[in-house]
Amino acid sequence: MRFSANLGFLWPELSLPDAIRRAYGAGFEAVEFHWPFAVPVEEVRAALAETGLPLLGLNTRKGDQDGDFGLAALSGRKEEARAAIDEAIAYATQVNARAVHVMAGRAEENAGAEAAFAENLAYACSAASAHQLTILIEPINHHDVPGYFLSRIEQAADLIERVGANNLKIMFDCYHVQRMQGELLRRFVDHKALIGHVQFAAVPTRAEPDEGDISFERLLPELYDSGYRGFFGAEYRPRSDTDEGLGWLHAYGKAKPAS
Repeated sequence: MRFSANLGFLWPELSLPDAIRRAYGAGFEAVEFHWPFAVPVEEVRAALAETGLPLLGLNTRKGDQDGDFGLAALSGRKEEARAAIDEAIAYATQVNARAVHVMAGRAEENAGAEAAFAENLAYACSAASAHQLTILIEPINHHDVPGYFLSRIEQAADLIERVGANNLKIMFDCYHVQRMQGELLRRFVDHKALIGHVQFAAVPTRAEPDEGDISFERLLPELYDSGYRGFFGAEYRPRSDTDEGLGWLHAYGKAKPAS
């Protein structure tokens, strides 16, 4: 089992390059980002080269209007959505990322929003294929992000079938799926062929995965035993200091931070 540090949440007090270095020292075997666009690509590339960590992915921008949480499912904002897709793919290509998460945004679940999302995803998949990039879509729960268009695993699977692109996959975030639907193992196994990445955090706190409703010390090995061989992305908000909360990672035999 291999673990990735999501640096959107972990070590927020550090610059992104320094957070990459800290993730390496803590025993993570990959990193992933949220919105790194303000950080020069040269600095990110240097930190990744220094540590040897692969960069799994990054997100498209949320948008500029109040309440935006993505753009791709919003009818009437195609130019903005595609500019965000182009930007994310360009940045991902320059830092050798493996995937781009295209954020849907808040939109009512209707035919217009689904058509807009499907068309923008087809555009993203076509652009990404030239760079061997995967496009990810992530169901996000309505407790944290009310009105987010994509909220269920089955809905994501239907979109993938509609778009019909081989490089379109599901980001299976255990936190969001549990809060929205539950039955994590069954839903994972039912959609395993469509899953491109797994993330996790405690439910309902979204803190370190050593508390809450999910026994990750049981669930993650079950996902691995079902055939998943990708990284497990730690996308949680630390209770306090990130380093102090890494006991869960060390329990898997990963290296402790250097003294």
